[in-house]
Amino acid sequence: MQLFEQPVYFMYLLIALGGLAGIYWLGARLKRRIAAILFGPAAYARLSGGGDAWQWLKTALFVAAVCFAFAALARPQWGLEIVKAEGDFAQTVIAVDVSASMRARDVHPDRLDSAKNMLRMLISHLQNERIGLIAFTSQAYIQCPITTDEDALKYFISSLQPDMLPVAGTSLAAPVKLAAHMLAKYPGKKALIILTDGEDHEPDELKEAQNVAQQEGIRIIAIGIGTPEGELIPQRTDVSGRVLEYKKDREGKTVVSKLDQQSLAALAQATQGVYIQYTTPAQVAAKVEESVKDLDRSRSVSSSRARYKNRYQIPLLLAVLCLAAALALPFRPCRKPAPETEEKKVK
Repeated sequence: MQLFEQPVYFMYLLIALGGLAGIYWLGARLKRRIAAILFGPAAYARLSGGGDAWQWLKTALFVAAVCFAFAALARPQWGLEIVKAEGDFAQTVIAVDVSASMRARDVHPDRLDSAKNMLRMLISHLQNERIGLIAFTSQAYIQCPITTDEDALKYFISSLQPDMLPVAGTSLAAPVKLAAHMLAKYPGKKALIILTDGEDHEPDELKEAQNVAQQEGIRIIAIGIGTPEGELIPQRTDVSGRVLEYKKDREGKTVVSKLDQQSLAALAQATQGVYIQYTTPAQVAAKVEESVKDLDRSRSVSSSRARYKNRYQIPLLLAVLCLAAALALPFRPCRKPAPETEEKKVK
């Protein structure tokens, strides 16, 4: 622990004291010279009388006031306090498809890595957002609860991998329902950003998910990643990334994964959202940022931490008292009138 948060001000104090000493010395020398010129060599001592002692006291109080003022600027600190930071935040959940089809390389380097690159850029831009992260296939799982911690979000985004979940397939309804549960306690309009190739193997649940999103005031921003023409799905690769085998279905046919823009556009339109086809990370991040800028915000605690208590009030009070005392003291003490002599009494 540092006793002073800004100890550099003590260096400034030394400079200030040096300057004050120089000014005082030059001022005293100038006063003596002027008095000597006008009234003679011994005039200054007679004019100052007994005031020098009081002047030294006033000077000492003024110097003490300066020292205490710089001590207050140095911010003395001791004792701990808990500080809570509050802010107004919008609420957004990001759902990322981690099914096997996200290995397809119709978007460089592949669909999932492209999605992660865009999300890292987006998170850096959404400074006033409270964000959660979901990974989904045919089921959805929370990877990061709703938070304002940018570093935590980027860590969990980087950890996303194809087939990381214990279930296969793809369902758009699963992340919508889970996001609605996560966002239920927040008032106003919220957003769900879905990154997927749109291949929905459980379309019957999609209507129910749309109704849930509408009831919770969730705007869905669907980002389609891939191409309508489709691409083969790598199953095995070597250390250099060269594909050794492509994914096959149960009949032994090579699987081609195609972007289903129609399902994603319908899902977004049903919730007054927007559909965005993936192009480049910067372009998509800019479009998403534009789409969520009018979300409702709520005030809450964003973080809390322990810090040392700032005790600048103590030296500041002492500085004010010293300065007030210096200004209140007269230049010289009031002298009692000299007692009358016997000779004057007789007269």
